[in-house]
Amino acid sequence: MNPDLSPAPDAFRKRFPVLERRVHLAGCSLGARSADLDTALARMLDDMADGGAPWALFEEQVRLARVQFAALVGARTDQIAVVPNASVGAYQVASALEWTARPKVVTTTLEFPSVAHVWLAQRPRGAEVVHAEQAEEYAELTDERTRLVSVPLIGYQDADRLPAERIARAAHDAGAEVFVDAYQAVGVAPVDVRRLECDYLVAGTAKYLLGLPGLAFLYVREPGGMPREPRLTGWFGRVDPFAFDPRRLDFAPTAARFETGTPAIPACYAANAGLRLIRSLDPNAVRAHVHDLTDLAADRLTALGHRVRALPRERRGAHIGLLAADPPALAARLADRGIAVSPRGDVVRLSFHYYNNADDVAALCAALGAPKQR
Repeated sequence: MNPDLSPAPDAFRKRFPVLERRVHLAGCSLGARSADLDTALARMLDDMADGGAPWALFEEQVRLARVQFAALVGARTDQIAVVPNASVGAYQVASALEWTARPKVVTTTLEFPSVAHVWLAQRPRGAEVVHAEQAEEYAELTDERTRLVSVPLIGYQDADRLPAERIARAAHDAGAEVFVDAYQAVGVAPVDVRRLECDYLVAGTAKYLLGLPGLAFLYVREPGGMPREPRLTGWFGRVDPFAFDPRRLDFAPTAARFETGTPAIPACYAANAGLRLIRSLDPNAVRAHVHDLTDLAADRLTALGHRVRALPRERRGAHIGLLAADPPALAARLADRGIAVSPRGDVVRLSFHYYNNADDVAALCAALGAPKQR
């Protein structure tokens, strides 16, 4: 994206009419509703009503989503599979790997369970899963027995930005492959698979890509170069899905080999609306804007007397944590005040996007006030 063509935050915010009456600080869970999303879903309904079966139009939405995501992360279209969620993406990778000669998976306690549990489920096949508590431990745990190194680009709990590029280089030096979960990064930070030098990457549309749940993307650097075929499959994984041959199991030479059945079509329409919005932005400008707002929120909340968990700017993703005795209860109270946040563990996550502004921070602080003295 040419930074000179990127809209200003205020202009971008106008694409989200809901923000005129609500404050949305929950993008780490579900992105704000845009007018573009509404238009896309209305278009889907129109496509269904305009006579005939709309499957050709639906298939075009799937194709376009693949193309747009590939362009966003610097991949070729043939390296992208359209999958239902991050878990399926991780499973498709795990199922196509051998765990005999090199059984070790190096992951982290910062990994979201959606991916982490997939690695644990490979233990009956011979995988040995070890966890790094800190980013520095990745290099210590990675050795000649390591098959896969899994690293979230940004942690889901505290928005910890891990040094994925450095971890990937060390993994490759040891002969291991690298899986990156970019779900909490793509849309609010630059993500380029070539710069990351990862072998696999997964990300979905529900959060900062401004779409809906039900759709994710799997990047595979060498789709045809894996030891096994994926264990989960369906008719879209074929060389020609429209051959309709129940006796022949041929896998596409592209990343489509990791696809299964019909994708969630409403999520595809929504994904294309969100991806068009995100691709209109300069990712570096988005990251700077988000960091400015997280700095502002952390400073103002701390000044009010609240306890805030915020990593240093260079290590921070798009959210900070507000410590609370009962995060779900606090989130419910804020929702009653028209402020959407995301409770997780011992914090209420406050996440920001390019559509947020300083007024949102002021509204949050006004709703919270100073903490009650005990």
